[in-house]
Amino acid sequence: MKNDIQNREDVFLLVSTFYTKVRANKKIGHFFNDTINDWPAHLEKLTDFWETNLFMVSKFRGNPMRAHKEVDREFDHSIEQAHFGEWLNMWYETLDELFEGDRANIAKNRARNMAHNLFMNMYLSRQQ
Repeated sequence: MKNDIQNREDVFLLVSTFYTKVRANKKIGHFFNDTINDWPAHLEKLTDFWETNLFMVSKFRGNPMRAHKEVDREFDHSIEQAHFGEWLNMWYETLDELFEGDRANIAKNRARNMAHNLFMNMYLSRQQ
């Protein structure tokens, strides 16, 4: 039996394990590897983001919507819904490997909603 996500250390384990996989992924890794220059700092920021989302603490400072739109522009609007699907499947897989419980399920649901909203907003911004 696995534990649920209980603290920042668990969130960091999830985020760092997940992004190790993402960086090696042939379908989506290049979007991340070509964009992010300081991985340790980025992992801390992502840990802040997920800790804020899972524990309702106020640590994250950033604008994920703007960041994704900028990355999409840098890649000539080539990011597709399938890329978000790949990201989401890997997120679920990593969660299932490491954790189980209510907070792990919340992490899945929030990621699914986030992936949908980020893609749709990014896609709609291309029309402007």
